[in-house]
Amino acid sequence: MSDYTPTPEMKFTFGLWTVGSIGRDPFGAPVRDPKSPAELVRLLSEVGAYGVNFHDNDLIPIDAAPAEADAIKKDFRKALDETGLKVPMATTNLFGDPIFKDGAFTSNDAKVRAYALQKTMNAIDLGVEFGASIYVFWGGREGTETDAAKNPVDAIKRNREAMNFLCEYVLDKGYALKFALEAKPNEPRGDIYNSTTGHMLGFIETLDHPDMVGVNPEVAHEHMAGLNFTHGVAQAWEAGKLFHIDLNDQYPGRYDQDLRFGSRDIKAAFFLVKFLEEVKYSGSRHFDAHAYRTEDYDGVKDFARGCMRTYMILKEKAAKWNTDKEIQEIVAEIEAQDPAMDKYLGAYSAEKADALRTQDFDREAIAKIGLKYERLDQLTVEVLLGVR
Repeated sequence: MSDYTPTPEMKFTFGLWTVGSIGRDPFGAPVRDPKSPAELVRLLSEVGAYGVNFHDNDLIPIDAAPAEADAIKKDFRKALDETGLKVPMATTNLFGDPIFKDGAFTSNDAKVRAYALQKTMNAIDLGVEFGASIYVFWGGREGTETDAAKNPVDAIKRNREAMNFLCEYVLDKGYALKFALEAKPNEPRGDIYNSTTGHMLGFIETLDHPDMVGVNPEVAHEHMAGLNFTHGVAQAWEAGKLFHIDLNDQYPGRYDQDLRFGSRDIKAAFFLVKFLEEVKYSGSRHFDAHAYRTEDYDGVKDFARGCMRTYMILKEKAAKWNTDKEIQEIVAEIEAQDPAMDKYLGAYSAEKADALRTQDFDREAIAKIGLKYERLDQLTVEVLLGVR
């Protein structure tokens, strides 16, 4: 049996809000007692994680006095030093406090927008203090329940203004920090602006410093909308914008479930892992998921171990897929190129266009060729089921 023990090279990370979830939901009270950030660092060290990420208020309560904040940071730093865990990413909670009920950067209220900038600058400082090199923005309240309440063009402009302001802040401070924008179609707002990774990629190109800004796609957020997550990740990678990634699982068409990675759609998880490993993605593999509400903290450890173990198993399955003789014979056949077509494809030229117009294609013969995708998909399933 293979050894699926996590290694630092895999850069498996969890947020304080993930393993620190106390199991509260809209219909039920907490089922687990809260743990301090330092205790959660030690829990993650026990299960073999590489790092821990946090929102500003996961670490320091929003109303904490300076002395309390200093004590929390001291304990957190001590736990990091003792365990060797890293803090690769940080973010700001711009959705939990009632002040953000109508958004943060896109709020109609200028005071709210200004406060959101203040809070984010302070949180950026906090993240950098603990070594974060990626800063994620999830606009959980940046949307509407009714379009009567907000002009979407104004919202886009306000969001752009905030991103430009914060990029300049990072440059002014000399921080080695990049931003990653996280999309979601809905929840907690009825509709959230920039609802998919593609929306975010388009938005980034309108910023003053697009080189500083990428994306943080999340499995659940794209699956909520019925989208193919691997395709979105591939688009972000091809654009050079895959700065971070959130791994979990999700049933399409439901609320944000944040299920253990690979626990719902194992084939989708397989192709995602296969892609990330083949392109040699070097960033954190961050699990933004939660243990079932049925669990105590031993169950939370089982959850965290399960996320990492499933990734490692799927990485091994991807290597097996890539060396399976029959699979690779089919792949070679369906991907085979016709050298006679080289003179027609690629960059445009007038000569190429003229030559292409005279080329005779046997449309019916080409259409009759079977592509063996059924067999290839079945073989993929067999690799995943462990019978190949």
